[in-house]
Amino acid sequence: MKLFPAIDIKNGQCVRLRQGKFEDVLIYSDTPLKIAKLWEAHKASYIHIVDLDGALVGHSVNDEVIKSIVNEVKIPIQVGGGIRTMNDIEHKLNLGVGRVIIGTKAVKDPGFVKDAVKAFGRDRIVIGIDAKDGMVAIEGWEKLSTHHAVSLALEMKKIGVKTIVYTDISKDGMLQGPNISYTKEMSEITGMNIIASGGVSSLKDLELLHEAGIYGAIIGKALYENRIDLKTAVESFER
Repeated sequence: MKLFPAIDIKNGQCVRLRQGKFEDVLIYSDTPLKIAKLWEAHKASYIHIVDLDGALVGHSVNDEVIKSIVNEVKIPIQVGGGIRTMNDIEHKLNLGVGRVIIGTKAVKDPGFVKDAVKAFGRDRIVIGIDAKDGMVAIEGWEKLSTHHAVSLALEMKKIGVKTIVYTDISKDGMLQGPNISYTKEMSEITGMNIIASGGVSSLKDLELLHEAGIYGAIIGKALYENRIDLKTAVESFER
């Protein structure tokens, strides 16, 4: 199982939200680059970055911070937040990002995703499905759509997507464990590479995801709160 230590960026700072609420934010570092270097030193094989400002306003906001990380960290990086156009994708990839995560735009315009996969390749395009009670949330989690998460994943599969970041908003930042059953259901029904996000609080949670056959897991607050040692987790689940 692949592990993705997370760096959420807001106002140039490394933060965590609780249940996706922008008013409920905790700042962990003024320098996201230092955090990225720390994850690299702890043997991470990939880093997950979200431009929270970008997700909310619909365009890239923290590119300079992201660029500094790409330039000084050798491991690959995936980035989401505010990616709405083909130019946005091209710009992020030109920064040196390994792959981009498309969220809101995938819900509103599946044809855009199809074009993106065709233009940049299915290894560079990841779809972020953020859900609450099984329904997909959009625009920085501020609104709920009428799309069911598994149905959207299957729709994405038909147009060439192979990797999904699935976030259970109710679990995110709460350190209460991920939604194992729903993540497993999505994985088994779609047969896609599902990266679980939200709620991972311990090595036991990672063990349960691993046993459920989940492709990957994003670890956020549990790292910042020292509940999971990244090096130990990598040695346990990636080796």
